[in-house]
Amino acid sequence: MLKGIPRIISPELLKILCEMGHGDTLVIADGNFPAASLSSKLITLSGHGSIAVLEAILELFPLDEAPITQIGVMETADQSKPEIWEAYAKHATELVPIERYAFYEKAKNAYCIIATSESALYANAILTKGVL
Repeated sequence: MLKGIPRIISPELLKILCEMGHGDTLVIADGNFPAASLSSKLITLSGHGSIAVLEAILELFPLDEAPITQIGVMETADQSKPEIWEAYAKHATELVPIERYAFYEKAKNAYCIIATSESALYANAILTKGVL
């Protein structure tokens, strides 16, 4: 056990967050996302939702701020804005909708994908690591 580390952050995830450099990306995936088939580094946080995972990660992980703080989200088929995006928007200057298949391609190149048990649709997010 360590002080100041959110309990939801597993030792394996902590190691990955430390390894990542400026510009590396990670994906927080909802329960419907094909995380295992797209990732070479998969962390499973079963039983946790996307917002709890995001907030725990952001206690340790600086978001890239160049030129502004952004979180990439998977664009919906009908261009609607899912309610869960409001929670993501509280942590970034801008949410950037990414077309579904382009999102999958970005996820393939992410340093890590974190599979959650989030049941909300379109609750996938891409975070880019910044500097301290």
